[in-house]
Amino acid sequence: MLYRASHLWARVELVCAAALAASVTGLILLNVVTRAAGNAIYWVDEAAIYAMVWMTFLAASAAIHFRSAIAVTLMNEMLDGHGARMLERVVDLVLFIFACLMVWICLRWFMPLELMRAGWNVKAFQGQTFNFIYAEPTNTLGLPKVWVWLVMPLFTLGALLHSAANLFYPGRHPEAETAQ
Repeated sequence: MLYRASHLWARVELVCAAALAASVTGLILLNVVTRAAGNAIYWVDEAAIYAMVWMTFLAASAAIHFRSAIAVTLMNEMLDGHGARMLERVVDLVLFIFACLMVWICLRWFMPLELMRAGWNVKAFQGQTFNFIYAEPTNTLGLPKVWVWLVMPLFTLGALLHSAANLFYPGRHPEAETAQ
């Protein structure tokens, strides 16, 4: 069940990343056309950058599931079958530890318990913690940056799910998934 949830979530991440890649292309083309027409839209650059950031983090999380991240495979190729499997398990464990660390970092950064203790009052939260994550606006879009930064907990939860699934189901590979 864990591996199926991971596989489903990775598919959702890839669909979202593909949509964001298309939006980056569209935003850049819009920027080129409006600049050439002498009527540039000033927020398009920032929107394209944020779409690319979201795309990157979602695709990176899915890459953990599919074990398709960029890797140096020199050591794997030098090891026999058992050694290569053991090295793969070590990599899975390191990724799981990284995801757990990211959970801790996101909790320290977003401080959801402190926000809840402040009664969901952002100004009271800021006064108590000196954390302005929920109020700082983007430069041109005017949105609170927290909406952009929410990709971090999303990436973290995906990475945690995928690394745990890879850790508990080490024999699963993309080739096996396409055969199902």
